[in-house]
Amino acid sequence: MRTKVVTLEVDGLNIVGQFYLPAGKMPYPTVCVCHGIPAGIPAPNDRGYAMSAEQICRQGFAVLIFNFRGTGDSGGNLDILGWTRDLKAAIDYLGTLPEVDKSRLSLLGFSGGAAVSVYVASQDKRVSSVVSCAGPAEFTFFTQVDEPQSLIDHFRSIGAIRDDDFPHSAEEWLGGFKLVNPIDYVAGIAPRPLLLVHGSEDETVEVSHAYKLYARAGEPKQLIIVDGAGHRLRQNDRAMAIVLDWLKSHARIGFIN
Repeated sequence: MRTKVVTLEVDGLNIVGQFYLPAGKMPYPTVCVCHGIPAGIPAPNDRGYAMSAEQICRQGFAVLIFNFRGTGDSGGNLDILGWTRDLKAAIDYLGTLPEVDKSRLSLLGFSGGAAVSVYVASQDKRVSSVVSCAGPAEFTFFTQVDEPQSLIDHFRSIGAIRDDDFPHSAEEWLGGFKLVNPIDYVAGIAPRPLLLVHGSEDETVEVSHAYKLYARAGEPKQLIIVDGAGHRLRQNDRAMAIVLDWLKSHARIGFIN
């Protein structure tokens, strides 16, 4: 397995990630992993999505993980519409690489990253399949707050909003979450395959969101509810085994030791 640091410039910001390459003959089926919206300051011993990337790469995939603006080593401030542009730039980047099989480019999104994945994939036919883990159908927990400033203050306190003058308009910033509603876009993924994975005990995004997305999505689609699982599916072995099997099946590759 080989890795390299990737830096993309989007809207004048540095978006930082890591690209993982497996052994074997290229081009490789490729997975672009999209993390969720941070709930708090990451724990010092949390490797984030690196472990997931390594796990996927060992199965024969090239894998890109990156930090959306306002998180990790990337610049800027948390802005969901900005996140959609970050993901589009990541897809643009992957499209330039000879190591990437352009016909087998999957998005694997978690929570807020799943929402962004659905939104972008519905409009970008370069994406061949989508996996949404613990994804919301709507950002109701953001858009129904009485006072947007309290939400902004929370993200400022955990370092996801860094600039004193951001956002210029709280209403416009919150409006981004109203626009990037997966329920309005999920049908646009068809006829490309879609997998929805959700924990039955998700404490952040109720499992009803998964059923709503499944009902609206076109074929081919699959919904798997992981009994007893909570929100952080990347840390759930059963959920990740389901995701890996599905990705391998749709990328038409066998198990690689």
